[in-house]
Amino acid sequence: MTRGGTDRLTLGAFVALVVAAGGNVVGVKYVLREPNLGPLWAAAARFFFATLIFAVIARVLRSPFPRGRALLGAVLYGALSFGGFFGFVYWGLVDAPAGLAGIFLATVPLLTLLFAIAHGLERFRWDALIGALLVIPGTAVIFRDGLSADVSAPSLLAIIAGAACAAEGAIIVKTYPRVHPAAMNAIGMGVGTTILLLLMPMFNESFVQFRTGTTWAAQIYLVIIGSIGVFALYLFILDRWTASAASYEYVLIPLVAIMLSAWLLDETVTGAFVIGSALILMGVYVGALRTDRMDAPPKRRAEGFRTTET
Repeated sequence: MTRGGTDRLTLGAFVALVVAAGGNVVGVKYVLREPNLGPLWAAAARFFFATLIFAVIARVLRSPFPRGRALLGAVLYGALSFGGFFGFVYWGLVDAPAGLAGIFLATVPLLTLLFAIAHGLERFRWDALIGALLVIPGTAVIFRDGLSADVSAPSLLAIIAGAACAAEGAIIVKTYPRVHPAAMNAIGMGVGTTILLLLMPMFNESFVQFRTGTTWAAQIYLVIIGSIGVFALYLFILDRWTASAASYEYVLIPLVAIMLSAWLLDETVTGAFVIGSALILMGVYVGALRTDRMDAPPKRRAEGFRTTET
């Protein structure tokens, strides 16, 4: 976000991203009800079709294929944001409960802030640090049952590595030359899909055909809204906000997912959810939405994409 104030269009895109990605969590739950269908194969299939659609969009819009550092940035974005994030988190979830994983993934804003400072993209600010720290206990309150779980150190390290991949993936987008979002996501998702397919044998996953109408409907949502829509919005937001501000999606998405699950899957909303949500929203406001919080992102050379002034 710039010092000039919160851009309403970008804020609207951020809200839309959080809501759509919250729907992803519910969609994945429906998909994984399919017998013998593993999460890596489900994610790889989703991103494969999204890759094809983004490639068609890039072709129709005549966005040039990136070269040099721009191509390297797109490849690294895919390896970290899709392959690394989903691969590490799934590895961790083999042993760790989802609640504990949610707590560790709440460190993404803090890690993004630290990485952005290390890369020279952002300056240290106390309110940024306070906001990033507030969301962690807020998430812990919501997923408090996961705190008592006996989980191996490698599983916890894998989840932290996934959070680090998500954080560094955003930094990569900010530090390498701009690429048209369609081309960026086509390349990135293609790389991520390849990594996920290569990881499948490690987890004894096999290629399983989707059979039920519910599975297909959920997967179509995950491809069209949850991948095309979400990651187009993600790059749109990253182009206008700092990486640390955009990273707060990772702590807001579970809130939306819990509310949607209560509506669609009859799951229970507890008082802990209300208290934890209040802490998270406070952290998001302090860390991301205060109008005087962010410096303008540094300008980057465009690569087949019109530069946006911030």
